[in-house]
Amino acid sequence: MNKDLVKIILVTAGAVLFNLVFWNEKLAINTVLFDAFLLSALFFLYPNARKSANVNWLLLGHLVSLAMVVVHNTELSKIAFVVTLLLVAGFAEYTHRSAWFAGGSMLMNAVMVVASFVEPIKVNKGKRIKRKGVSRFIRFAIFPIILLIVFFYIYRGANNAFSEIADRIGAQLDLFFSHFFDFFSWQRLLFLLLGLLITGSLLLKSKLDYFSVREARMNDGLQRFRKTLRQKRSGAFFQFVEVVMGKMASGMLALKNENTTGIISLVLLNMLLLLVNIIDVNFLWLHFQYKEGLPVYKMVHEGTELLIVSIVLAMAILLFFFKGNLNFYKRNKWLKYGAYAWIVQNAMLVSSVFLRDYYYILKHGLAYKRIGVLFFLLMVLVGLVTVFLKIWNKRTNYFLFRVNAWAGIVVLVLATTIHWDEFIAGYNLKRKNTVDLDVTFLLSLSDKALPLLDTNIVALQKRQNDAKGLNTDNNFSNCDTCFIEQLKQREKQFEQKQKGYTWLSWNYADAYTKQYFRKKGLITSIH
Repeated sequence: MNKDLVKIILVTAGAVLFNLVFWNEKLAINTVLFDAFLLSALFFLYPNARKSANVNWLLLGHLVSLAMVVVHNTELSKIAFVVTLLLVAGFAEYTHRSAWFAGGSMLMNAVMVVASFVEPIKVNKGKRIKRKGVSRFIRFAIFPIILLIVFFYIYRGANNAFSEIADRIGAQLDLFFSHFFDFFSWQRLLFLLLGLLITGSLLLKSKLDYFSVREARMNDGLQRFRKTLRQKRSGAFFQFVEVVMGKMASGMLALKNENTTGIISLVLLNMLLLLVNIIDVNFLWLHFQYKEGLPVYKMVHEGTELLIVSIVLAMAILLFFFKGNLNFYKRNKWLKYGAYAWIVQNAMLVSSVFLRDYYYILKHGLAYKRIGVLFFLLMVLVGLVTVFLKIWNKRTNYFLFRVNAWAGIVVLVLATTIHWDEFIAGYNLKRKNTVDLDVTFLLSLSDKALPLLDTNIVALQKRQNDAKGLNTDNNFSNCDTCFIEQLKQREKQFEQKQKGYTWLSWNYADAYTKQYFRKKGLITSIH
């Protein structure tokens, strides 16, 4: 069978499967069914992909993410599942080393999916049905059909029994088509088209391999290039340098001047950052104390975002200085020393930001942003290490972004192995006597946290009583602090949502919550 025809059949089958398993369901055990079909089709169409180490490592990460969708069913696990699936397809269909370029190829697949789907359907001229034969058939059929319709209405008007039979047949046809169009609603049709877009983007390789060709020209190692005086440097970066440095940015002494400018800049920046680090070491590392009457966010959390931005800018500055031929300049030793000192000091700044977040967690407990800061700091440390390796081994920016992308994928997949909502609820409730318990936030967590909240209902009751005691006007019409009532409402909502799902939406997180409420006798109607 023609391979192009096989692709169309597989894409169409995938779209139908997508429609059947995901309509009015959540991503859960149905994801395993759809994923098994997609991976089987992908490796059938592109058999050489299994020989790629990148594909195999990505496949491992993808299967871990898939398992976490079924086990934890968190939004993070679903995001990781989608990202790794796209990358598996990108590396399987194209020649890539970088996740960024593979992502670009998959974006191109999505843009060109209609063209990729329609093109194989075009039948060769030799296989086309002759237009002359079709037109002859239409001409022969028109007159008999007209006669049939005319005499049908004559006999219907002349014979009551025939009319009754015709009416019954018409009623049955009306009933059939009404149910037919109920099943194939516009929403269902659009959902089918969405499935066609998704499966087509994943299985149909676009002929425009722009990103693959572009990446093939890129290397990890820097290469020295020579330019004559007549060759004008172009690009926004060089134009910026020429505006700032004037004539010193061109000519025979350009590298020497840039090296001198870089050394002066890094010396000044290192001195400024050293002062900041000394203050942080004294205030955060050695003599930190919570001050009465002063909110913790004022002491440790304010300014954290700006410090993170400063660290990212610090890495950008190093990329600014260590560009092209300046890496090969023989007298760039002190520029490198300044860069290494700048990296070490920014690593210290990362530690200070970590301490700020840690002190905030000790006082107020865990939350999404506080955990997000920790993961971001981990990625920043990886970035600083790779910047050091770039300067030390004369690597390109391509190397830097490629390695950091792989690190990001690893962190994303590992992060899915923890149910963070349950972890946050467990951590905060376990320390309910030492942290400021934000019950409103806890009640907004996913359904997996409901059993923990129900187990600690006494603590919620105490927090509710304290909140009511602080309210002087005793106005609780909006029930912002009726935590027990809100918890019961969440439990009812969980029960209602589960009634709308079938076995296709089964996942361990929901099953665990349902089992807990069954044992408590709070939920009895969910099968």
